[in-house]
Amino acid sequence: MSKVGKGVRVKRRKTFVAALAAPLVVSLAWIAVPSATAAQELSGKTVEFNVLAADGASAEAVEAAVRSAGGTVVSTNKAVGLVTATAPENGFTARLSGNAAVDGAAKVKSIGKSPDAKATKAKVKDVEKENKSGSNGTGKHGNAVAGMDPLDSQLWGLTAVRSHMARTTQAGDKRVKVGVLDTGVDGSHPDIAPNFDHALSRNFTHDIVNDDLGQEVDGPCEYAGCVDPADVDNGGHGTHVAGTIAAAADGFGISGVAPNVSIVNIRGGQDSGYFFLQPVVDAMTYSGDAGLDVVNMSFYVDPWLYNCKSNPADSPEQQAEQKVIIKAITRAMNYAYRKGVTQIVSLGNQHQDLGKPLPDATSPDFPAGTEHTRTIDNADCLSMPIEGPHALGVSALGPSLGKADYSNYGFERISVSAPGGYFRDGLGTPTYRTNGNLILSSYPKNVALTEGAIDEEGNVTPDGAALGVQKACKADGTCGYYQFLQGTSMASPHATGVAALIVSQYGKYSHGQVSLHPDKVERVLEGTAFDKSCPSPRTVDYTLVGRPAEFNATCEGDAAFNNFYGHGVVDAYAAVTNGKKFLK
Repeated sequence: MSKVGKGVRVKRRKTFVAALAAPLVVSLAWIAVPSATAAQELSGKTVEFNVLAADGASAEAVEAAVRSAGGTVVSTNKAVGLVTATAPENGFTARLSGNAAVDGAAKVKSIGKSPDAKATKAKVKDVEKENKSGSNGTGKHGNAVAGMDPLDSQLWGLTAVRSHMARTTQAGDKRVKVGVLDTGVDGSHPDIAPNFDHALSRNFTHDIVNDDLGQEVDGPCEYAGCVDPADVDNGGHGTHVAGTIAAAADGFGISGVAPNVSIVNIRGGQDSGYFFLQPVVDAMTYSGDAGLDVVNMSFYVDPWLYNCKSNPADSPEQQAEQKVIIKAITRAMNYAYRKGVTQIVSLGNQHQDLGKPLPDATSPDFPAGTEHTRTIDNADCLSMPIEGPHALGVSALGPSLGKADYSNYGFERISVSAPGGYFRDGLGTPTYRTNGNLILSSYPKNVALTEGAIDEEGNVTPDGAALGVQKACKADGTCGYYQFLQGTSMASPHATGVAALIVSQYGKYSHGQVSLHPDKVERVLEGTAFDKSCPSPRTVDYTLVGRPAEFNATCEGDAAFNNFYGHGVVDAYAAVTNGKKFLK
């Protein structure tokens, strides 16, 4: 099947994109290498290409092939065999043809997305934006326990997964490193800063200012060299995700599911909300090399929602591009797994059974205007990374713990379910279509200002207040901002936080690091999730909340495992107190 969802935010604000949104500003046009002689003329302006090694070929062999064909090697991911090179735009791929070391080549194109477009673009569409002080003591394994923070009373997801109870036993350990592969993380946010690992954080993207037509993509560069620092998030999605995972429990603002673990920014998404192949692959392999324990991924790799190897609606060049994406992401995920990384992935916001995909009319989503309707063959098409190896897929729930209308589902890819927000939950009650049904988490000040949620003086505007944007300040004047979002992008970080607690509780501590095999994390995560039966009747009619009939979904299976909730709803308390038996 093929479906992936990007994080989602509840989109009632004009210029805000929610999340698992797949951000990316540059497009890869994978080019099938045609048969031609090595004497093919090179012409045209110099552009970037991505060149993928054939199975069994070394990265060095690909680099040699690039140079022989007249290109210049810019960077190489040896773990995956993905080389970025520059060369004249015409003739380079023909010169590579027939080289046994090369699997495929792709020209990198900038695309026409404006800053306003990024506010409305979301890989996962239809997201509607619509206590006590924390104290630290010593718990088992030398890990700290924690209390609750002032805004936690609004975090129904935190209590739904019983993080408030788990933290009295296990609140996480700083030596456990959680990677956020997203649009970036605001390391200066007062709820993120205490747990942010500056030394390990990386940004694998560069801002794309304009496309070839002069249209803005990411917009003007904020920093010299057009590379944002590794503690900056100009999209907002990654910071929201990070707050749900591990906002510090320190008597201020909010706290995360695992409030004492470390957050590592491994940025692979653009400001504009797209996720490019090369940065994503680099971030995935880095997670293994850096010794990260868990990585959260709330996106799909652009430009294809489904990567199909032989869809008749696609050109040979487009088919070649999709094959390379599948192969490169598969290699990267296998590499991270072998290095001990547990990979948590949002299931997607296309409101469909992933084993019975609906037609895709959104791909390719760049360059603009190239999308076309395709019938999706479940046997031929994959959405990445949710359909990649070792992905633990998470569906989204509302406050009633029913499946959110937008959430994907299905036996093929689901592992567990978790709170993701559901604006339309509570039909017939005062909570219906209210912000409280969404997920509240950290919001970068720079993004809040750009989106008009706050003014130049830092005060919440009327538009921001209507969206539930909140401001909290410390005695020293330091302030943090918070916003409500919904989506499977908000569900996966709840599961990621629980996975981090599992590593903290049961991992092997040695030389300042912690390790627990991903298979063991999976067994505990799924084994301690609490059973959730199918609703009665089993078919949920979402037209009652104003959705088209295609949103209607039928639950299959039993309480132990079904296509709506997988093995159940993640349970932090059960995981840290009763998970040991699943390690045997």
